[in-house]
Amino acid sequence: MADLDVGDAAPQFDLPRDGGGSLSLAAFRGKPVVLYFYPQDDTTSCTNEAIGFSQLKSEFEKAGAVVIGLSPDSVKKHDKFKAKYDLTVDLVADEERQVIEAYDLWVEKTMYGRKYMGVERATFLIGKDGRIARIWHQVRVKGHAEEVLEAVRSLRR
Repeated sequence: MADLDVGDAAPQFDLPRDGGGSLSLAAFRGKPVVLYFYPQDDTTSCTNEAIGFSQLKSEFEKAGAVVIGLSPDSVKKHDKFKAKYDLTVDLVADEERQVIEAYDLWVEKTMYGRKYMGVERATFLIGKDGRIARIWHQVRVKGHAEEVLEAVRSLRR
C-alpha cells in the first residue's frame, strides 16, 4: 500500500478490544479519532505514551475526540497492561497486523545493530469525515499527548 497522507480516507478497521468485544473506526464517524500505534504493551516508551493519553482522556473527550491505542499485542495482554497502569484509553489488538500494514507502519527497525521488523510508533488524527487530518511519524513520547490534544482542539476552530 502507498504511504498515507493528510486528506486520505483512513483505512477502516474492526478489531478486538480490551475488556472484550470489538471496536470499529466506523462507529466513531462524526467525531475526531486519535489513533495511536505503538509497538508493545508494558515497555517504557509505550507505557509512558499510554499514561500520557490516559491522563488527558477527559480533555480529549471535552474536545469531542476518542483516543484509541493499537498494537499487535493480544487482548489478554492489553487487559493486564491497562490494569497494571490504570490506563483509561481504549486499546485494540491487531495480532495479524492487517491494520498496522494498512497504515504502512510495519517497518524495518534497527536496535543495537540488529535489523528486525516492527511497528513504527505513529499517531493519526482522523477527522469527523473519516479522513486523515494530521500524522505524526516516529513519535517522541514526551509531550506527544499534549501536542495531539492541541491539534484536536484546532480542528474545532
